[in-house]
Amino acid sequence: MILPRLRDPYFNYQHRRKLYVLRIVLALCVTFTLIEAFAIQHSGWALVSTIMVMGNLPHIGGVLDKGRQRLLGTVLGASVGLLLIMLPLPWPYLVPLGALAGIAVATWLTFGNRHGYSGLMFAISLLLVIGGGQAELDIALWRAFDVLLGTLVGIAVTVLVLPQKATDMLRFMLADNLDRMARLYHAHTTATAAHDLDARELLKATSSLLVKQRGLVDAIHRERRLTRRELDDIISLQRRMLSTIELLLETHWNSRDGHEQIEAMVGLREQQHTLARGIGTLAFQVRTGRPVDVTITPFALERHAELAANARASDGRRLFSPGGYLWLNRELARLTDDLTRHLGDLDRLPSRRLRRRAPHHGLTDARSAAVDHHARRKGR
Repeated sequence: MILPRLRDPYFNYQHRRKLYVLRIVLALCVTFTLIEAFAIQHSGWALVSTIMVMGNLPHIGGVLDKGRQRLLGTVLGASVGLLLIMLPLPWPYLVPLGALAGIAVATWLTFGNRHGYSGLMFAISLLLVIGGGQAELDIALWRAFDVLLGTLVGIAVTVLVLPQKATDMLRFMLADNLDRMARLYHAHTTATAAHDLDARELLKATSSLLVKQRGLVDAIHRERRLTRRELDDIISLQRRMLSTIELLLETHWNSRDGHEQIEAMVGLREQQHTLARGIGTLAFQVRTGRPVDVTITPFALERHAELAANARASDGRRLFSPGGYLWLNRELARLTDDLTRHLGDLDRLPSRRLRRRAPHHGLTDARSAAVDHHARRKGR
């Protein structure tokens, strides 16, 4: 059926550009139909408001945040403008002077904070209402109404028509980042895989998604699913994991002698491969909406302590790279465990709808079997 597909967050994420264009066109059609059907005057401002509130924001949270600020700024700006028009001012130039004073106050209050768009809309609405300073009351009211109408249509279409949630965008970006970090770490510990992987491009792509996640914080908070503190923790842990993997990529090949000492540490490679699989499994569970249930085993470094402490080069010089390399592996495991616990504590992260739709996207195949095997081992 087509309806379940259209309600599928993964489908909406994959086709977010097409669906965003569809919502924009539909919202403009709805606004145009309303202004034609009811012969609304000065209707161009309604169309402008519709496109402005939806502009460059394909997800619900962003439009809600922008729409709320637009409504607040519009109502306050129009109210001040109407007040200036209705007051029996003795001097005509007091209207533009009052408008300038109001804009100055709004700009001062919203400078440098997240309500800057409200300040902008306050100024625009105020100037629209007063016109050249001698606008009539009915024109002012129509202009204010047009802005409100366009804003409400934009919000309604975004929420009701194939909605794209900022929370789901974060979910898939997080899963993509975890997948990339698992690939980087696994390739780093497997010489044959390292040649087939462009580590620099993967690091760049992961960093780019971290920046995009930071830009979604306000929108996700507006959707009331995750708090700012929870989002900050998730993004911070990803950044620290990526930094640790980047250091591992450099430290491992610090010297040939150090590499040979690291290779001589029995059981280290198995621990690394287990951690890489754990990161990949975590990515799979986040992407498919499953409850987060991954056990990250801490690195047992005691058995390698003597070898790392006494590591020397062929010329007898003491080597420090093995000890630092072991510490970085332990730190990556600790950070991964912290992220797993943070995600596991989020009651609203699992998604039944995603779990139902996952087989249709080929997401539950060999990886699903691996997750089930991991769960069975945990239950022993």
